[in-house]
Amino acid sequence: MTAGLKIEQGRIAGGVWEAVATGSGAAPVIEALHAGRAVEGVEVRPVTGKAGRFAVRVPIPDWALNEGVQTILVQSGGETLAQVTLVAGQVLDEDIRAELSLLRAELDLLKRAFQRHAREG
Repeated sequence: MTAGLKIEQGRIAGGVWEAVATGSGAAPVIEALHAGRAVEGVEVRPVTGKAGRFAVRVPIPDWALNEGVQTILVQSGGETLAQVTLVAGQVLDEDIRAELSLLRAELDLLKRAFQRHAREG
């Protein structure tokens, strides 16, 4: 692993996670793993006209798309540089409902505190 290697600008588009790796003079060796299984087809290419910057592309394999939360680790030299998190199915619905419930409870708490402050002040 090259010291100082970092990932920036990560995003998913068209079934591929794309990012830019910086901080390496030579093209870094980057691998992706899902549940300990290597993801095939990882590409690392120099960004034209930008020394020390490399475009990284990790295809999201169909075998990684499952119910629940799935994580693909992007690594170099055993060090995790980024995590690609995929959420699908029932877990997503339940998670959103739980978040909404928590937000409502916090809003009610703030509302009561504000009303108490307004009465006292």
